[in-house]
Amino acid sequence: MSFSSEVKEELSRQMPVSRHCCVAEIAALISCCGELVHNRKGTLALKVHTENLTVARKYFMLIKKTFQVKTEILVKRNVSLKKSKNYFIYIRLQHDVEKILKATKLLKGQDFHSIELVPSHLVTQNTCCKRAFLRGVFLATGSITDPSKTYHFEIAAPSQVKAAYIAEILQSFQIDAKIVVRKKYYVVYVKEGSQIVDVLNIMEAHLALMNLENVRILKEMRNSINRQVNCEAANINKTVVAASKQIEDILYIRDRVGLSELTEGLEDVARLRIEQPDASLKELGALLNPPLGKSGVNHRLRRISKIADSLREQKEE
Repeated sequence: MSFSSEVKEELSRQMPVSRHCCVAEIAALISCCGELVHNRKGTLALKVHTENLTVARKYFMLIKKTFQVKTEILVKRNVSLKKSKNYFIYIRLQHDVEKILKATKLLKGQDFHSIELVPSHLVTQNTCCKRAFLRGVFLATGSITDPSKTYHFEIAAPSQVKAAYIAEILQSFQIDAKIVVRKKYYVVYVKEGSQIVDVLNIMEAHLALMNLENVRILKEMRNSINRQVNCEAANINKTVVAASKQIEDILYIRDRVGLSELTEGLEDVARLRIEQPDASLKELGALLNPPLGKSGVNHRLRRISKIADSLREQKEE
């Protein structure tokens, strides 16, 4: 099961306590998956269509708890995808449909022929109802990437108006939600890991939140270790390059004029560097008699380098 499916499975078990929160989540599901269709008798029925069993189950439970109306469930196998199923939940009685659409503020005008893409702000005026609405739209058209790979949360909307409505609700919780057009959809997305954690908390997907946090901690530890290793490797490489240059200069001086031509302090450091090519400056200083600090060793090696450069210039002349 994908991480996105795990989140939806958890959210499908989250049943709001208050009726107004149930109404808000039903409004989200109907606005994403619902449409009005004609019955054989010419009356209008409300149909909700989804390929996700968790969405069908959640909608059925919410409708039953909130409105106690008669529902009809049909399951059809997708011909092109043998393992895929389509779930259709019908509310056939027109007065039940009117009751639900009026409660969810999704009735478009008074003609009773179409559903609004977004409900009135009255449905989501409470913070708890905003949470419920986000649960509903995520269940219907949302997805979240496996956090071990990357951080990405999104909800697809069929119109710019609906995308803006969803983004506005997320932004009311200080979530930096953005909108991008992808094919025929307007996608509301969040990409920052800590903000996705906040979104899961808003939707009350606490188990998924803990799983994501565990992944984030492991990734941060791994990244921190990688940074330290890379830093140490860079320092080692820098030390090796510097030591190679120092030895090259010392050998040049030895071959041209001899190390005995150096002052006593410089000669001691030069001979020690040849004997200890892998030693750090601090280790070289500790081996001198008397011992010398890291900066003192570095100063003497720089003087040796200048002498070698001077001899090279003389040779060129």
